[in-house]
Amino acid sequence: MNRHFDEELGELKERLLYMASLVESMINYAIKSLVDRKEELIKEVYSHEDEVNKIQVEIDDKCLKLIALHQPAAQDLRFITSAMKINAELERMGDQAVNIADSSVKLLKQPPLKPLIDTPRMSEIVKKMVKDSLDAFVKKDVLLAKKVMATDDEVDGLKDQIFRELLTYMSGDSGNISRALELILISRHLERIGDHSTNIAEDVIFLVEGKDVRHHLGGEI
Repeated sequence: MNRHFDEELGELKERLLYMASLVESMINYAIKSLVDRKEELIKEVYSHEDEVNKIQVEIDDKCLKLIALHQPAAQDLRFITSAMKINAELERMGDQAVNIADSSVKLLKQPPLKPLIDTPRMSEIVKKMVKDSLDAFVKKDVLLAKKVMATDDEVDGLKDQIFRELLTYMSGDSGNISRALELILISRHLERIGDHSTNIAEDVIFLVEGKDVRHHLGGEI
């Protein structure tokens, strides 16, 4: 392939990384608005949503043009098709961040139910999964991809821990139910973002090794 094609692949990588940084920001603003009780931060989430959606269309278009114009060979073709799948995963992560923001809007209209400790911790882990999964893709780093996949269990554990704690709040006072349910939903949205990062990590392993590790069911990868 010529140098122009290589440059276009480089631009594709950069756009995916930029899109990932926007998604990380959306998650951060959504959680920070809740923890710091600053509703103005939620506007940042919604404003980034439009940009993420535009970039998704741009990346898909770029991928299709690369395939049509250059007819790439096996490895490059796998890279481009993986980029298209990752693009879709990132857009879904942005949707989950918007869902978190929607719950935050509702929660900020009421007094705080409890100090938030595990939710911000969970969001930091998830944001790192997003970043690491994209870094693994760009660097074709299988070990980093496997690290992302292993972290998914930690996120699942935090989600379950949050659920159990909030269940006690709901059992103790029915007036806590609506706020507790929104916090449970937020943990589920964060968990889904972790799942999308894991999907990207699985794509990386397929890209590099040609090995399909979906539904590995806890076995050795």
